Amino acid sequence: MTCEAAFLADLGGGSRFELAGGTATGTDHLATGRPNQDAYTFRAEGRCLVAVVCDGCGSGARSEVGAALGARLVTEQVLGALRRGGDIESPETWEEARRGALAPLRAVAAGMGGSLAEVVSTYFLFTVVGLAVSGDTACVFSIGDGLIALGEELLRLGPFPRNEPPYLGYGLLDRPPGGEAPRFTVHRAFPSSALRTALLGTDGAVDLLESSSRALPGGGGEVGPLSRFWEDDRYFRNPDAVRRRLALINRAVTRPVWKEERIAREGGLLRDDTTLVVVRRAPPVRG
Repeated sequence: MTCEAAFLADLGGGSRFELAGGTATGTDHLATGRPNQDAYTFRAEGRCLVAVVCDGCGSGARSEVGAALGARLVTEQVLGALRRGGDIESPETWEEARRGALAPLRAVAAGMGGSLAEVVSTYFLFTVVGLAVSGDTACVFSIGDGLIALGEELLRLGPFPRNEPPYLGYGLLDRPPGGEAPRFTVHRAFPSSALRTALLGTDGAVDLLESSSRALPGGGGEVGPLSRFWEDDRYFRNPDAVRRRLALINRAVTRPVWKEERIAREGGLLRDDTTLVVVRRAPPVRG
C-alpha cells in the first residue's frame, strides 16, 4: 500500500500505524517565485513500513525534481532491502538502499546530457529524513538536516557548517565534496513495540517548532506544539488536514485598522518550505 496524504498501515501481528503528511511553501520561496522544493511519501508492505521526507537544495534551480524522485526512490529501496531480509541495524542494509536509490538517478542524470556536475547541482541535491519499521525493530535515519520527534524526544539534525548539509546526490559525482559520498545515519534503533508516535520534518519544521507559542496570522489561537499533529484525530481522518494546518500557519493576512487609517499586514511564520509526516500507533481492531 502506498499513499501521499494519509493511510493506515497494518503490519500484522496487531501492529498497526496511522500516517499523515503535508507540505507548505515557505515565505522566502513565495517572495522570490520559487516552487516548494520539498517532497514526502510513505509505503507499507508485509511487516515493513517506510516513510521519508526530502528537502531539495535551495540553491538548486530545480531541486524539487530530485526531492520528489528521491522520496519515492529512497522509500522503495529501503523497503525492498528490508523485505529481502536486510537487518535494519546493519550498515550493509543501508548501503544497499543508498546504492539502489542512486542507480536510477545516475541513469537519468547521464541521459540528460551536459556536465554531470551541473545536472546534479541543478536537479539532484536533496536531504533525506526517514522512519523504517521491519518486523520487531524500528529506526529513524537521515542524510542531511531536518527534524525528528519520537514522542517528546526531539532530534534536530543540523545545522551544518556554512549551511551545507550532505546530500544523497553527491554519490553521483566522481569527486563529491569532502571526498566521500554521504552515507545514511541511523540515529535511533528500537523495538517497534516502543513506537507510539513519530514526526519527520524537513528543516523548515524547525521554524514550526520555534513558533509554537506565536499567534496564528490573523488570530484564531496559537500555532501550538508539534504534539497536536499526532494527538488530534483530524490529521489522520482528513487527508488534507496537515497541509491545511501548515497553510494556516503560513498565510499572509491583511486587515484594515480604521482608527489609524492604515492596512496592517501579517506574514506567514514558516520562512522555508515545511513538510511533515506524522505517525502514530493505531488502536487494535476489536473483534
